[in-house]
Amino acid sequence: MVASDLEPGWRLSGEPKVTIAAENLRLRYTVARSSGSNWWRRGGKKSVTGPVLRGISMATREGEMVGLVGLNGSGKSSLLRVLAGLQPATSGTVVASAQPQLLGVSAALVPELSGAENIWLGTLAMGMTPDDAYFAKERIEQLAGIGEAIHQPMKTYSSGMGARLRFAISVAADPEILMIDEALSTGDASFAERAKEAMHGLITRAGTVFLVSHAAKTIEDMCTRAIWLDAGTLIADGPADEVANMYRYYAHSIALGKDEAAKNALVSATASHPPALSN
Repeated sequence: MVASDLEPGWRLSGEPKVTIAAENLRLRYTVARSSGSNWWRRGGKKSVTGPVLRGISMATREGEMVGLVGLNGSGKSSLLRVLAGLQPATSGTVVASAQPQLLGVSAALVPELSGAENIWLGTLAMGMTPDDAYFAKERIEQLAGIGEAIHQPMKTYSSGMGARLRFAISVAADPEILMIDEALSTGDASFAERAKEAMHGLITRAGTVFLVSHAAKTIEDMCTRAIWLDAGTLIADGPADEVANMYRYYAHSIALGKDEAAKNALVSATASHPPALSN
């Protein structure tokens, strides 16, 4: 299936609605070379380019919780930004059934305001009515679980506290597509459990959730499906437990300096769970 095959209403017969379809996404970066190099001192203003995403094709459907795994620099965050429409791809196509909410970006909060004031600001900014925002305030505070700090300016929060509040606000808006980039690596076990329940509530209501994490265990526990990226390439796409286990072995091999084992793990993963536009 390709993006152009989607029927009106984003639904193929007998299958859940497609929420995002991406085809052959490519992204390249361009940065200026260091001013310390010889050619710069000669006056040659040059730049270097490199690939970030290499031909990514995928689709997600309502009711899926999709984990993105990969080492630092593998392209996970860049892929989310492209899918959310915040970063233009160099080439390729993305279509979505609704505007994705990327946690930490969609809820544009004000550091000088209190957490409670930012709840009001964030919920209204994401399209909730004043009445809905008022009634959502209590459950947002309960989900964030930051106690009396909710009345303090956000600029006094730790990064973890801020992430928890942004997550709670984003979930309260009940987005059709929610994207979370590492936010759930913060907080205690109680918050993690509340967050998991909130995300499951979203997908039960026919939403789609993306979760980025370095931790294979997090993806295995929380997601139904996982996508493994390495150096901008989609290595594997399949059931979360299977892909997470393969990635765990690969990351462990890298950490131990077992380059040949890591290389074989990439080959094996690609062969057993080949990338496809849609599961």
